[in-house]
Amino acid sequence: MTGRLPAVNAKRVIRALERAGFVVDRLVGRHYVLAHRSNPSRAVTVPYHGSRDLKPGTLQSIIKQAGLSIEESGDLIGPAAGAVDALAPRRYLG
Repeated sequence: MTGRLPAVNAKRVIRALERAGFVVDRLVGRHYVLAHRSNPSRAVTVPYHGSRDLKPGTLQSIIKQAGLSIEESGDLIGPAAGAVDALAPRRYLG
């Protein structure tokens, strides 16, 4: 995964971080704080604002906090949400 970061929401990022060994430690307002299982001092904060996508800079900051590379995070997050839908036939209502 090179180039631009995919548009993903906080729910997908939290699931990806859980696959990387992080667990939800606590909630502070609308922010999830995740800690790594083997090193609890390694914490990552993820803002959770419903189904809104995270901005690229915010996603990049989360990846940096987690100590992951862009490629590793892409493997955990998976393809962008629109990538699969672009290949599917369109259904029109009307």
